[in-house]
Amino acid sequence: METENQTYVLEFILLGLSEDTEIQSLLFEMFLSMYLVTFIGNLLIILAIILDSHLHAPMYFFLSNLSFTDICFTSTTVPKMLLNIQTGNKIITFENCLTQMYFFMLFVQLDNSFLTAMAYDHFVAICHPLHYTVIMNPWICVLLLLASWLLSVLDSLLHDLMVLRLSFCTEMEMPHFFCELNQVVRHACSDTFLNDLVMYFAGGLLGIIPLTGIFFSYYKIISSILRISTAHGKYKAFSTCGSHFSVVTLFYGTGLGVYLSSAATQNSRANAIASVMYTVVTPMLNPFIYSLRNKDIKQAFKNFFKNKKVKKFLKKNLEKKHGRHEHSSY
Repeated sequence: METENQTYVLEFILLGLSEDTEIQSLLFEMFLSMYLVTFIGNLLIILAIILDSHLHAPMYFFLSNLSFTDICFTSTTVPKMLLNIQTGNKIITFENCLTQMYFFMLFVQLDNSFLTAMAYDHFVAICHPLHYTVIMNPWICVLLLLASWLLSVLDSLLHDLMVLRLSFCTEMEMPHFFCELNQVVRHACSDTFLNDLVMYFAGGLLGIIPLTGIFFSYYKIISSILRISTAHGKYKAFSTCGSHFSVVTLFYGTGLGVYLSSAATQNSRANAIASVMYTVVTPMLNPFIYSLRNKDIKQAFKNFFKNKKVKKFLKKNLEKKHGRHEHSSY
């Protein structure tokens, strides 16, 4: 008697965003540029927060973790896509597909958890300012960080184990640029009812509850801000959480848009193009949103680039590049 959990297919074919060979070089340059901007922008935020003692606060602790997560988030999908475009080889093994899917879900859930923790931090800071240092003490921040990682690891592991029970009978072509859970489950040739049940239950539990918590936090925050008598006080309170609210809107808006559109239409290629918004564009925009709307981050960037060690490092690298350029011109 055959077991249900046999995996007959050993590889998938990722068709990418387009099969038109004429625009492959354009896609490569565009996604490479976005990846570099995402990587450098989020890395600068992490370094600025670490080096500036004024930013050693719970809000920036979670922001640095969010930036690290965004770097890892894009690194799970974009480098493989760039490699596929460059080599023309669109094959990904079943094991690598599971690994990519695991880390993608891990960092998506971490993004979700850190955004929720930051909303709670803003809620305490604005609604309970006198008790802020007591409530948001370092132990609570570390506990929230560990809980976020534990929950994300278990959720991703659960989905990967559920995929392992499925059977894949033939070579699979996926009109996507990475292994997304929905796409992998949809291509199984065995019964996927239990997978769908777990996927929607976990998605609802780990998606709706944090989002409800964020909405509740902002409801209380806005109610508290409206009770502030001075216009300056209202502006200061709004500016404190404005960046975070913009990022929350962008992350959940694009993510929900993709999954609602995928439920309404079977056009997988259109869904793949739409998913670029929350997998690539949102992590790229986060550093700009926080640096443009946050005075503390702006000042930290100025201090970072004024740092003597940083100046020396940049100068040394520029001299090396200039030397290589002169050498190559002979």
